[in-house]
Amino acid sequence: MDSVFKHDLQSATAVDLKLDVHRIIETIQALRIRIEERFPDSGLGRVAERLESIATHTGERLQRVTRPNVPLRATVVIVTLTVVALPMIILVLTDLPVTVPDIWELVQAVDAAVQDVIFVGLLLFFLYTLENRIKRRRALHFLRELRALAHIIDMYQLTKDPDRFLGGRSDTPSSPTREMGKYRLGRYLDYCSEMLSLVSKLAALYAQSIDDPVVLAAVDEVEGLTSGLSSKIWQKIITIGRSTGAPSA
Repeated sequence: MDSVFKHDLQSATAVDLKLDVHRIIETIQALRIRIEERFPDSGLGRVAERLESIATHTGERLQRVTRPNVPLRATVVIVTLTVVALPMIILVLTDLPVTVPDIWELVQAVDAAVQDVIFVGLLLFFLYTLENRIKRRRALHFLRELRALAHIIDMYQLTKDPDRFLGGRSDTPSSPTREMGKYRLGRYLDYCSEMLSLVSKLAALYAQSIDDPVVLAAVDEVEGLTSGLSSKIWQKIITIGRSTGAPSA
């Protein structure tokens, strides 16, 4: 019994538990087809096409973000070696007189040396963190696109009000047009929830590939946004279920 448990544990540990961008793309493609079949020529279908387009380019974007910037790294190494070696070369080539400086000259020399060291340190810090900042900026740009798409999906479900099925309500002249029955509205809202979940999965790919606190915080923000929007959608789906006596499948 213990040997079987240990074998299962080792097998589970050996599995590479990572999100696969290709599987996510396949899921989005299947969802787009379902939406187009259920709601042909709909705005929601066009949003699904946009989501599929973003997912298709996500693999390439991740490679571009995580790929080492070889020219930049070579430049950093060259500049570092130059900054370190140049003072030594100048010291060796310059014939400095060997004299004992007075106290004020010594203070001025130490002050100038400290300022030079601080400047060189800041320069090297800037160069060594430049690549990470470039990667961060690119990742944040792509994550902003996903966040905007989540809000677009929310706009499509915003006017879908299931309370009208509960009775006791009447529309005003300015009320949105109600063209869907209970079942179709339930499917529509379910598709919106699925798309929000897939937006969250695409964002999680960046957290999986980039170990940067700012990027991780942005991914958490997208995941929190999609989770909150999806919760609102499911409240509507539950309302439809209450009006029919059973959830719409």
